Amino acid sequence: MGEQLDLLSGQPLKSSSGPTQESGSVPAQSTLLAPNSLLVPNSLLIIDTETSGLDPSEHQCLEVGSILFSVPDRAVLAQQSFLLPVSSNAAEPINRIPASVTQLPQPWREALGYLTSLIAAADVLVAHNAEFDRQWFGIDPLPVVQQPWLCTMEDIRWPAERQLRSRPSVRDLALAYDIPVWAAHRALTDCTYLAEVFRRCDDLETLLLRGLEPRQLMRAQVSYDNRHLAKDAGFRWNDPVKGAWTRRLSEREASELAFSVVGVEPPSEQLAA
Repeated sequence: MGEQLDLLSGQPLKSSSGPTQESGSVPAQSTLLAPNSLLVPNSLLIIDTETSGLDPSEHQCLEVGSILFSVPDRAVLAQQSFLLPVSSNAAEPINRIPASVTQLPQPWREALGYLTSLIAAADVLVAHNAEFDRQWFGIDPLPVVQQPWLCTMEDIRWPAERQLRSRPSVRDLALAYDIPVWAAHRALTDCTYLAEVFRRCDDLETLLLRGLEPRQLMRAQVSYDNRHLAKDAGFRWNDPVKGAWTRRLSEREASELAFSVVGVEPPSEQLAA
């Protein structure tokens, strides 16, 4: 497991006595230790899915890409991409994967077993728009996931000098870190962009720690004349709360705003299993 840091100071915390992880064993999952104290993830599994539509009750996942990434070494440890057979793909104009191609012979069942091994080796699963990708796991044939998820679109606050929108696209994120964009909407390609971004982040540990802080949906308390304050801070109008500017924030992020906010749902423990 990674080094334990204090979220506010960024300094290592004193380690407590107790059993240590044996060499060669699967990394233990990061857990919330105390208010403002988290474990730095040692390994990330960057995941992206391509699907035949937006609704898991009606559509299917047809491609999975994943990269196992070492945080302290800034290195790719393993990567995988495979197709899952589907009979139709309404999203073909977007992902350009014909259903007929997904049905060509390839060892997708064996690939699912390897994916399960990669998931077991990771402390945290990472996706761009994780809310979308995580909903497909636990639906046959994809495995159930116990690890926490981190969203590079919603949870990580990218450095201001990168001049990114509050919810950047994978393309914009890659370009902000001087990574060439050669394709889009294939699972492993999008994973590669995120891995390359992480490889270039000197402050990756801090970004991950702050991204993993528990968050809750909060409503901005701003007047009509001051609505620009909420918009500039990344709040969205009418989504998901009608008639309100809202955004998911940690307590630390809420305290740094220039206006007041009020929670509209209980805080979520992003590190909870």
